[in-house]
Amino acid sequence: MRSKQLDSSKSPRFAQPATFMRLPHVTDLTGVDAAVYGIPFDTAVTFRPGARFGPEGIRSASALLRPFHSGFGIDLCGALSIVDYGDLPVAPGDTEGTYRRVEEALAPVVDAGAFPLALGGDHSITLAELRVIAKRHGPLALVQLDAHGDTWDSYFDQRYFHGTTFRRAAEEGLIDPEVSVQAGMRGPLFQRSDLDDGRALGFHVIPGEELREIGPEAYGELVRERVAGRLVFLSFDVDFLDPAFAPGTGTPEVAGFSTAEAIAFLRSLKGISLVGADVVEVSPPYDGPGQTTALAAANVAWEILALRAAYDRETP
Repeated sequence: MRSKQLDSSKSPRFAQPATFMRLPHVTDLTGVDAAVYGIPFDTAVTFRPGARFGPEGIRSASALLRPFHSGFGIDLCGALSIVDYGDLPVAPGDTEGTYRRVEEALAPVVDAGAFPLALGGDHSITLAELRVIAKRHGPLALVQLDAHGDTWDSYFDQRYFHGTTFRRAAEEGLIDPEVSVQAGMRGPLFQRSDLDDGRALGFHVIPGEELREIGPEAYGELVRERVAGRLVFLSFDVDFLDPAFAPGTGTPEVAGFSTAEAIAFLRSLKGISLVGADVVEVSPPYDGPGQTTALAAANVAWEILALRAAYDRETP
């Protein structure tokens, strides 16, 4: 990876005290293949706040990450020119105002052809990301690993919060539910229709119990068949993991997945054409000793970069 110097005058917000994987903090995207960036926003949560500190926590935990991915046999920093783009601007307390700021700040990354990987932030931020990426690529296939489908219509009369993201994205034509897969849903529901709402929109929904039963290999095959060569956005909500592995999140659900299982499910997606991704809902104030949630999220982000590098390597 080419070494680049920080030009803080071009930063979308401010220079970071830490960067993802100790990568250079760069805002000049010339020659950049992948840009990791933070969206420190948590106004749209419904239970525990703190995800605005998620990008900082994930960056700090990522200091241990090394570039060689033994599973895929890839040196990530040799295969991709990766930078930490810093944090995008947000408007605390104003979800739609944050969307406007994120869309404006993210557009140069997408227009430059860099692979955008966001560190959240609550799950509401994904809608702004999808607006920018779909504007360039058209409607995307969504691959979502999450304890919740996030397909409610509203919550306390709010149409934009972290539980409505993918209904809004489908309504706006940013994603095509007919080629999308939501997996890992579990926990108490308000009503039976909570899971059926996603299916009614056209999503293939795999509850957590079913996902554990079919395992990573069958899951990967199902996703590849479903997306059928379409461009994909991958969204990983850290509450996909069991609270024993990831306590630092806003809406934890028991009976979730281990970090080993999560990595296996991610690696099973090798071969899909990723054009964007995020890792969301890390809330450091609720993390435990050793910051296990942030560490898990950092490794998930690393695996996502590996998926992109593997696809680039194998695609002419």
